[in-house]
Amino acid sequence: MTDANRLAPPMGSLISRDRRVRFEFEGTSYIGFDGDTVASALVAHDQWLLSRSFKYHRPRGPLSMAGQDANTLVQLPEEANVLADRIGIAESPVVMGQNYNGSLKKDADAMLEKVGRFMPVGFYYRAFYKPKGIWDKWEPLIRKKAGLGEADLDFEPTYHDKAYLFCDVMVVGAGPAGLNAAITAAENGAEVILVDENKQLGGALTYHRFDIDGETTEEMLKALCSIATHHPKIRVMTDAVCNAWFADNYLPVQTGNRMYKIRAKQCIVASGEFEQHVVFRNNDLPGVVLCSAAMRLMKHYAVRPGKKSVVLTGNDDGYLTAIELAEQGVDVVSIVDMRQSQPRKDLVDSVKSLGIPVILGATVYEATAKNNRLSAVDVYSINEDYGVEQKVSTISCDLLCMSAGYMPTYQLLCQAGAQLSYDDNSARFTLKNLPANLHIAGSVNGIHELDKVIADGQRAAYQCLQQLGFSEVAGIKVQCDVSTNFPWPIFPHPKGKDFVDFDEDLQSKDIINATRLGYRDIQLVKRFSTVGMGPSQGRHSALPSARLVAMATDRTVSETGVTTARPPFIPEKLAYLAGRIFNPVRKTPMHERHESLGAQFMPAGAWRRPAYYGETSQRNALIQDEASAVRQNVGIIDVSTLGGIEVYGPDAPEFLNRMYTFAFVKQPVGRTRYAVLTNEQGVVIDDGVACRIAEDHYYVTATTSGVDAVYREMKKWNAQWRLDVDIANVTSAFSAVNVAGPNARKVLEKVCHDVDFSPEAFPYLEYREGHIGGMPVRLMRVGFVGELGYEIHMPTLFALNIWDILMEAGEPFSMRPFGVEAQRLLRLEKGHIIVGQDTDGMSHPGELSLEWAIAKAKPFYVGSRSVDIVMRRQQTRKLVGFKLDKSSPKPEEGHLVLDKAGADSNITGNVTSCEYSTTLDAYIGLAFVGIDQQEKGTLIPIRVDGKEVWPEVIPLPFYDPEGERQEVN
Repeated sequence: MTDANRLAPPMGSLISRDRRVRFEFEGTSYIGFDGDTVASALVAHDQWLLSRSFKYHRPRGPLSMAGQDANTLVQLPEEANVLADRIGIAESPVVMGQNYNGSLKKDADAMLEKVGRFMPVGFYYRAFYKPKGIWDKWEPLIRKKAGLGEADLDFEPTYHDKAYLFCDVMVVGAGPAGLNAAITAAENGAEVILVDENKQLGGALTYHRFDIDGETTEEMLKALCSIATHHPKIRVMTDAVCNAWFADNYLPVQTGNRMYKIRAKQCIVASGEFEQHVVFRNNDLPGVVLCSAAMRLMKHYAVRPGKKSVVLTGNDDGYLTAIELAEQGVDVVSIVDMRQSQPRKDLVDSVKSLGIPVILGATVYEATAKNNRLSAVDVYSINEDYGVEQKVSTISCDLLCMSAGYMPTYQLLCQAGAQLSYDDNSARFTLKNLPANLHIAGSVNGIHELDKVIADGQRAAYQCLQQLGFSEVAGIKVQCDVSTNFPWPIFPHPKGKDFVDFDEDLQSKDIINATRLGYRDIQLVKRFSTVGMGPSQGRHSALPSARLVAMATDRTVSETGVTTARPPFIPEKLAYLAGRIFNPVRKTPMHERHESLGAQFMPAGAWRRPAYYGETSQRNALIQDEASAVRQNVGIIDVSTLGGIEVYGPDAPEFLNRMYTFAFVKQPVGRTRYAVLTNEQGVVIDDGVACRIAEDHYYVTATTSGVDAVYREMKKWNAQWRLDVDIANVTSAFSAVNVAGPNARKVLEKVCHDVDFSPEAFPYLEYREGHIGGMPVRLMRVGFVGELGYEIHMPTLFALNIWDILMEAGEPFSMRPFGVEAQRLLRLEKGHIIVGQDTDGMSHPGELSLEWAIAKAKPFYVGSRSVDIVMRRQQTRKLVGFKLDKSSPKPEEGHLVLDKAGADSNITGNVTSCEYSTTLDAYIGLAFVGIDQQEKGTLIPIRVDGKEVWPEVIPLPFYDPEGERQEVN
């Protein structure tokens, strides 16, 4: 490896010179430093050609060196469309260029550029729709030519997850403004999260030159970073992207393989600005870069970006870039300043002292290339109307650094409803109409002088602190008169190839022609031309597009506006969305007892419940054994996760009567009743048991996952009805167990002496209260599993003691704990549905055979009108039970029910539950079927692994159809 293009320290803040890394690009081996990106390491070897463009297959190299463009898209073995200026060589030892046919240097599809006149903007909309069906012929060819990479279909997904964070203030952007904002907020007592997309804190402080003398900002950078990283109230997240803004400062942040979902009381966006390019012919050649890219190459990676350079600028920053280039050994041939005059004589004198000539009132009008890299530029004078006049000179160079100005990183702010405005006279941007809990600071706020940028961060912090109540100090408004934007850096060339959008190969004429075709609104121009729809999402194309549309439609840029910014800010892998979610985990009071018994747990909403007890390898046999124990002897299950709601007050009977489908006004005290809840559309959304404890007091159970929604619905409806009731969600206050089986009564009689458990005194569906070990309990005689059974509800405080007492009492009867899987099998044998598993978002009571649970004489219940309507209609499906010989393949939940066998069959329903039953020695299940398939004895085809099985429709319940075991005993 040659270090000829490497600069001496202190250049190279991101690289470790003591560790060299070998990597491969296009089959050639290279060596870089740890910390290098693929782009920086290749540029250090004078390899500027990294990829080919989307439409014309033009050679492309780095532009921003900050992942703000699609010029550096490359192919990794396991992933396409990776930005070479963001991915490290240590992470990507094998890299290929992208979007070429043949070789990267000699792309056979580069000839597409020569027929570009036949591919004007939007040509595919107008060329490939006639004759009918022709698009099907063209589509494969077009997609092949425009493909941007190859997906590895054998790629093994990596682990991704999500986590949640909360803070008083979140600061997006860790440049000088963001750092000072975070420190100010933290020092006044606020909990702060500081997020930056780069690997190091400091933003522009890490690469930008702020003055002529080059007085280092190192001390300022070190001081701010040290305070921020060591402050106990600041959590620093680098290499992390805040990818969107949602209501009330709900902010997703991606870092590594994790997505943090952050909720901030106040948010400060100090996201900085995007440097803008100049539009001229061949402005996309490798070697044409933004000034900030050249600075990053030098400061971050210690790479000398070229040998002979021209700086094209419309602001003072170009001069500072030229000074830095010259000091690092680059021959700066000329500064081409588009402005007619340079107000800062000190800058002119400084560059002239370095032997750098300055050409004022001129621009680069065309660049030329040799061997796929910039070789020379043609400089033309421009007039006061920004029109090109006459040629000044041709300058040989291998590097062109350009800066037309800056555009605020406005995406998150506009997602929050902010309005981006542009002053055509001063070429300055402003952002206004921010929500009260969102603030901006630094250059995104139009502040550019370093000391004022830092002060603006402090101002934003004090605004947050004042709203949070941490401080009464009001932030002092910061004024900045410095303008960095050249008003019209667009110089269309008659031969074209003057690119506005590098991602989509869109030229000036493409944007103008879109307006001539009638697409005069910027939003329509975007959709017709696809400008701003590439990977960079308008970071470099939004402003020149708005300027061109404004000119073509005789409007101002402010009137034209920019296209809508929508999430995400950067491309978001599906892995982040599908990643594991860290939810709060709830455990019942008996959790440790289940663990000691060898329980294998399963999630049930936020709860963890025993699925079965024993070794995983014996899962199916253990489930069957637990079910058999309940059928033949006695078992106990922890049902503490059931929802519990207390309804108390004079109007409690009327309230339940309106909420549920059954009748509750005349429900006797000490009696339970099945309670079905429908929504306003008549869909069954929950069920449970309502116990009438007193004339004005009910205790209602709900499903584990549905209780919170039921409670909300109750509160919502009573806010309208204004009945005299109190409603309380007591799920956490009460725990419960179910003791079921032929010997259940004998177990309870040993421990609960103040309740008569005889069939006559405590019949089926009755409610009683008593004590176990002196602790109060509520007892319900229910039959969800189809055997003699009692649900015992007790204050959570006593739950563990009562569990232990019951387990001890059950030892003489060999009582066995059983889990959710056995419970689901037992309830299936009885034909009991589980809402959410055997129902969907359209299931009404008639489809579920729940007509018996509707009080038809009632004038009203929630959803009654809808239920009446849908049940009077001709029905199309029914939930039925089916039975299948165990020698057949087992249908699984979701398998399709068909109207007939064969390829021309139609779907009529789907399996909702299916298990093997030892009791019945067959597969049994529930499924939605067509209305003509519901009759007893009908054979229904179910597709299992591409083949049909033919179970028989069986009346429910499968087991103990007369209910003798749960009702008579």
